[in-house]
Amino acid sequence: MLLKGSCHCQAVTFSVKSHHPYPFNCCYCSVCRKTAGGGGYAINLGADSSTLRVSGDAHIAIYRAVIDGEESTAERHFCQHCASALWVYDPEWPELIHPFASAIDTPLPSPPKKTHMMLGSKAEWVEVNAPIQDKCFYAYPDESLAEWHQRLGLEQ
Repeated sequence: MLLKGSCHCQAVTFSVKSHHPYPFNCCYCSVCRKTAGGGGYAINLGADSSTLRVSGDAHIAIYRAVIDGEESTAERHFCQHCASALWVYDPEWPELIHPFASAIDTPLPSPPKKTHMMLGSKAEWVEVNAPIQDKCFYAYPDESLAEWHQRLGLEQ
């Protein structure tokens, strides 16, 4: 599925191909929550990094979070004008890019189930709305974005 996205001020637009476009993985870690999470969490999609096409890349800034005293290899791309979170790229997995669902303008399919991860980092004010079919994890989930899509037969 071709995903098209943008920042709020439209200085940056992008497109990327995704075999895993269902926005199901809610991350409550402090980095996602503070940099992109309007509801106390952020939702990342999985896409093929080689297909990323960007217009306005001169307006992009990158943030690398410090986690447990060490700078993360993950690069959080955002618009330097409006601060919209756009995508995460980590050179440790160069074939992947993780656009934030909130930056995607293409209508996304509705997931039949969700995963709630990093609940150990959740802010006290955040209410987790997790129906019985959803999986919840204190830290990382037991399956990847690709494995979740495969298990449910949702690959595009």
